[in-house]
Amino acid sequence: MNSEELGFCQCHEHLMIRKGGSCRINTALCMDDFSKSKREVLRYKEKGGQTIIDAQPCGCNRMAAGLCRISEQTGVNIIASTGFHKLAFYSENHWIRFLREDQLADIFINEIVCGMFENLDDGMDSEQIPARAGIIKAALEGENLSMRYEKLFYSVCCASRETKVPIMVHIETGSNPMGLLSYMLRQCIEPNKIIFCHMDRAEPDLSVHKSLLEQGIFLEYDTIGRFKYHSDLDEIHIIREMLDAGFEDQILFSLDTTRERLRTYQEDAVGLDYILCSFIPVMKENGITSGQIEKISRSNPVRLLE
Repeated sequence: MNSEELGFCQCHEHLMIRKGGSCRINTALCMDDFSKSKREVLRYKEKGGQTIIDAQPCGCNRMAAGLCRISEQTGVNIIASTGFHKLAFYSENHWIRFLREDQLADIFINEIVCGMFENLDDGMDSEQIPARAGIIKAALEGENLSMRYEKLFYSVCCASRETKVPIMVHIETGSNPMGLLSYMLRQCIEPNKIIFCHMDRAEPDLSVHKSLLEQGIFLEYDTIGRFKYHSDLDEIHIIREMLDAGFEDQILFSLDTTRERLRTYQEDAVGLDYILCSFIPVMKENGITSGQIEKISRSNPVRLLE
């Protein structure tokens, strides 16, 4: 996929999630109405959006066939995820807790090479569809690389080495992203195949952001229009500091949408087109150039995914 095919890309969204463990933890993590999700993506396309990376992994209420249908019917590229999320989202008897590293890696590789499983939430007996995953999701919590999380991270590193597919990591507040990055580099993952997400709300110390970027990874910022955390001007301050430090080739952005942030599900939500319609004009007003925005929204995603 080249830059023309990829177009404007938001690199961490959630478009369709069925009821299940995620919803029990947070009711906003259920977007199971195909018509509403499709209309949201069409609005994004009308404003200039062309690609979305959907960050919901297998076994965690992902609706793979629904994502495929939305992409086919809207013409928007949707890059789906395999991998794992926070363990709180899985039941105590979920397979992700008990399979060996090699078995987990085989599932993730299978989803990338052969096709995604439609529903692995409650067991391993699931229909496999032709559409394949294009990115590997992982999640770092406060317990960091405990025994159970090291097993999961080892498995996604194996899958990434085998397939050359990037790893996108959810970074939780209070975790140790520098320690995780050291581990992933020891597992021979190329830095330009690693994305750390949510650092703009998980880590207030911007020197940590710079230290990570110095290793060659991507940071994906998505605390945009999320005013319970900070204002858009605060977000722009973070992005500006990284750009001014010379990291414009390693920054990505998105909204990390939930039910409460999609306008077709909640009328007063910011909507999937918020970056295009509202945030980019404010970026320009505050000294971020069109060329830098072009890199964040188009060129950098291409380099990540090529």
